[in-house]
Amino acid sequence: MPLSDHAPLPRAFFDRDTLLVARALLGCRLVRRVNGELVAATIVETEAYRGAMDTACHAHRRETPRTRAMFGPPGHAYVYLVYGMHWLLNIVTEPEGSPCAVLVRAVEPHVNEDAMRRLRPVKNRELSNGPGKLTRALAIDKTLYGEDMTRPSQLWVVKGDAPNTISSGPRVGIDYAAPADRDAPWRLWITDNPWVSKAR
Repeated sequence: MPLSDHAPLPRAFFDRDTLLVARALLGCRLVRRVNGELVAATIVETEAYRGAMDTACHAHRRETPRTRAMFGPPGHAYVYLVYGMHWLLNIVTEPEGSPCAVLVRAVEPHVNEDAMRRLRPVKNRELSNGPGKLTRALAIDKTLYGEDMTRPSQLWVVKGDAPNTISSGPRVGIDYAAPADRDAPWRLWITDNPWVSKAR
């Protein structure tokens, strides 16, 4: 069945506890329409960011122009820049006003890998085995900030194959967070998938 025949996951999928969504996204397909082509990749690694209660979350203190999308309806893209060079893709979760999101950390090419490699011409799994790598391979940047991912327009998610086993551990790059949040096992990945990032 062609990708265009797959309906995007509905808003209700994202309007749930962030940890549940982070787990449920594993095995789903991230679909991108770019340069007139459809590209899809399987989500193999995620991280949950749990709003006001989570000191690792950008929005745990207050709403800012940068984090405004996180306070909006679930199912929208929250895209931001790190280190002045890498765009990261998050999907907003939970009801409007609760600033939670899931970071997509790694994907495995599923449809039209050649198009991904034209956008990011590297060898092997370096293509998309990290959050900044996958955005480059899928041409995801600030133009997709706030994108409604429940519509099959530029970027959306469709149902995939549920993984047999899921592993969990602490999130990456959050040394600034409180110890309990630094240690929380809110990074999830498909066990033994070779496309998972090297931050194990």
